[in-house]
Amino acid sequence: MGETIPESVLKKRATLAELKAKREEHKAKITKDRKAKRGKIFKRAEQYVKEYKALENDLIRQKRVAKAAGNIFVEPESKLIVATRIRGIIGVSPKVRKILQLLRLRQIHNTVFLKANKATINMLRLVEPFVAYGYPNLKTVRELIYKRGFGKVNKQRIPIADNSVVEEVLGKKDIICVEDLIHEIYTVGPNFKAAANFLWPFKLSSPNGGFKRKLLHFNEGGDAGNRGEKINALIKRMI
Repeated sequence: MGETIPESVLKKRATLAELKAKREEHKAKITKDRKAKRGKIFKRAEQYVKEYKALENDLIRQKRVAKAAGNIFVEPESKLIVATRIRGIIGVSPKVRKILQLLRLRQIHNTVFLKANKATINMLRLVEPFVAYGYPNLKTVRELIYKRGFGKVNKQRIPIADNSVVEEVLGKKDIICVEDLIHEIYTVGPNFKAAANFLWPFKLSSPNGGFKRKLLHFNEGGDAGNRGEKINALIKRMI
């Protein structure tokens, strides 16, 4: 006569089999969703590349038209600013300290993206001796996010290792991948504030070759203040 298996063992086996089936079903669903999402992300990335190329070509065309007409072409002002703190806490007045806190530049070499509007520019002018800022290009935005990017997830500093980190926080804003985040920041889109606040202030290194003279303005041969598009060279040395 065969060995009788206790009912408790049979119940346990059935429960484990049910749990395994649910796990497999959940795993298959996640794999399917990831595959569909991957296709969507690739399409968006291709669309963004075309958009950036079209903008670049349009700028070149406008320059050529102006030159042919014997005029000087003035490029439109950038809507995006990147600011980095270059001096510490010595000699900082309470007002300046408060503005640096509002700009999220609490530590030396902290770097943030800002929208170029009247309020931001006025705040930057008040703290000019302590920051270097300018207008970043697409390469600088991309390298900062890919190489030094950390997100704010549940008030914690989490590295942006994959797209799920971005989607978890910004998915409701239709920002589901790193390329979406780069596009929103670079074009200063409608969800720029949410995207910029998601990014933890970048913690950069001291620049290769060092600073020239931190106490002087950039226009006087120093490092502080607005340096326009030349900020890209400085950020490259700090990444």
